[in-house]
Parts: sequence; C-alpha cells; structure tokens
Amino acid sequence: MGSDQTQTAPQGAPLGPGSLTWRYFGDTRGLLVAQRAGVLQVMHPAIAAALKQHSDVFQNPIGRLARSAGPILGVVYDEDPRQTGRWVRDQHPGISGVDDAGRRYHALDPDTYYWAHATFFEAQIATQEMFGRPLSLTQKQQLYAESITWYARYGLSMRPVPPDYEAFLAYWERTLEEVLEPTGIARAAVRLGGRLPAPHRRLEGAPWSILEPVATHAGPWLVRATLPPRARRMLGIRWRSRDEAMLRTLRMAVRAAWPTVVPSLRRLPRARAAYARHGLA
Repeated sequence: MGSDQTQTAPQGAPLGPGSLTWRYFGDTRGLLVAQRAGVLQVMHPAIAAALKQHSDVFQNPIGRLARSAGPILGVVYDEDPRQTGRWVRDQHPGISGVDDAGRRYHALDPDTYYWAHATFFEAQIATQEMFGRPLSLTQKQQLYAESITWYARYGLSMRPVPPDYEAFLAYWERTLEEVLEPTGIARAAVRLGGRLPAPHRRLEGAPWSILEPVATHAGPWLVRATLPPRARRMLGIRWRSRDEAMLRTLRMAVRAAWPTVVPSLRRLPRARAAYARHGLA
C-alpha cells in the first residue's frame, strides 16, 4: 500500500449473518438492478477500457456479468470471504493499458477498483428503494460501515474509501459528475434491440430463441429505467412519461408479488448456502 499505510483507515462494522449486508446483498430482487450496476461501472473510462481490451464483454456481455457476480457475492457470503476477496483481486494484476484518450489505466488502481465496489454497495440501497422497502438513514449508515469491512477483504489500499455514509454520498455525486463518461460499452448496454449470443452453451438453440428477445429489449429498458437520472442524460437516453408509468407499474408488481415468493427463492444461491451453513432460515 505504500504511503497509504500511514493514513487512518475508515472504520468498518461487523459483517456476518446478522448484518444488513447479509440481508440485502443476496436479495433476489437485486437481479433487477444488476445490469444497472454494471453500466455505472463501465461508464468509468478505466473500467471500460480494461473490459474492451481484456475481456469478451462485446461478444458475451451477459456471460461476463454472470461470471463476475458469483465471486463478488462470495466476498460477503463464503466460508472464508477474505480468501475469496484475495482471489478476486488476484484476477486483475495483468489488466492495464492505455485507453482511447491516451490515459493509462490499471485494474488495481485504488480509485478505479473502489468505484466498482461502490456500485455494488449502492445497488443494495437502490434495490430496496425501487422494489422493496426503502432503508432508513440509520440503516444506510450501518450498511455503509459494513461495506468498508467488505472492501477491506480485497486487501487493497483503503485510501479512496469515504469515512462514512455522508462522505460516500458526496463521493458518489462527484464521481457521476466528474469521472463517468458515455463510453461505448455503456451506450451499447442501454441500446434497445440488436442481437446477443447465448451466455452459456446450455442455452443455445431453442431456449435462447425464446429468451433473447427478453434480453435484448427488456434488459436494456430495465437498465434505462433504473439508472440515476444524471447517468441517463449522459448516455442520451430519452425517458418518456410512458416509460415512467411502466417503471411505476413494475415496482408495484414486484412489491405486491414479493410476499408470495417461496422463502428459499428470495435469496441468491450463494447467500442461501451461507444462511444454511449457519443453520439459519
């Protein structure tokens, strides 16, 4: 960490079965904002360049998101989450280069890496705001303190980490205003229509012929619907009153249907396994 070691690290909070992060990060409703978090990440020019030059994001965008999601969940829910965090970190050392504007980037640059984490943290709040029960300020502050502990599991510099939730809000707005850009990857992700390959070979053929229209229309629309208004404007998204009405209907439908969902399906598999490991329902 170099000179960062001399700085006082922000104080985290315990992160385990009784934490708010355990309750909310594995919430299945989070799938509704998963692509939103991904688009906010790729609006960061360094992340966009890294994906463009070092991944198959254009060839298989859904597959790339699915591959990333499991290990990130593991940094919260795995039996040895610090080991998972180190494994995730260690997939990135060779990812570096120069973007289209001539700016050098590295995937382990603390500011770049922290932004990706910030989108995952914020997605928990956005999920509940849009599709669940909005969190209180006290809950958001607690959730943020837990996110500091979560981020520390990667073993990276804590320099970019805001000390508390109020400072995080300022960081979030500043990043939206001063850092994010309408990158090509982000614009492609919110474009309606087009063609997408099956994210896994098991879905190729007849299954994907049914699912692809949903992925190419409903998916991008949902990203448009859930993005922060500033990000929508940056990407040139035309948001109409009809879209707002559709989003309002979707939110009401999810909230109404949620109590009827089988309890075991209310959590993503990695979270469900963690609760079972601790003997919790």
